[in-house]
Amino acid sequence: MTSPDEGAGLASPEEGWHQTELHALSEMKPILDRLLTRMVELGWPENDRFAVRLAAEEAIVNGVRHGNRNDPAKAVQVRWCVGADQLWVEVLDEGPGFDPYHVPDPTAPENLERLGGRGVFLMRCYMDLVRYNDRGNGVAICKFRRPPLREPPGLPGKDESS
Repeated sequence: MTSPDEGAGLASPEEGWHQTELHALSEMKPILDRLLTRMVELGWPENDRFAVRLAAEEAIVNGVRHGNRNDPAKAVQVRWCVGADQLWVEVLDEGPGFDPYHVPDPTAPENLERLGGRGVFLMRCYMDLVRYNDRGNGVAICKFRRPPLREPPGLPGKDESS
């Protein structure tokens, strides 16, 4: 699996890549369901599935609401690929774009009670890579699969009889 070409639009689907488009948020659930089903098939852990669902949903919602301004005549392109050890999701809208480096910090005291403004923050927290194209109307998010953490034997307080 190769990483997407940063700064370009969405390329034609390659082997393992799935591509679709949507025009409204009501079309999002089947896309996320297919992505998560593939993760389950490949044995991705529940915590990674949660992270990917949250980040992919935020990226798609941002594309529909902020990029395309809920205009049903405009499409949001979604492209994804799930492998055994990494996955990529790309979202591209038809909007003018934005500067992701100038999004207010939602953890700053003056922003704590704002209703919005947490999507980019959540994507950055839950994904291993978050890359925007130059125009700011496309994002690629990546998650790497890690082996589960195991406690070393003989830790104090651990009951070894169970």
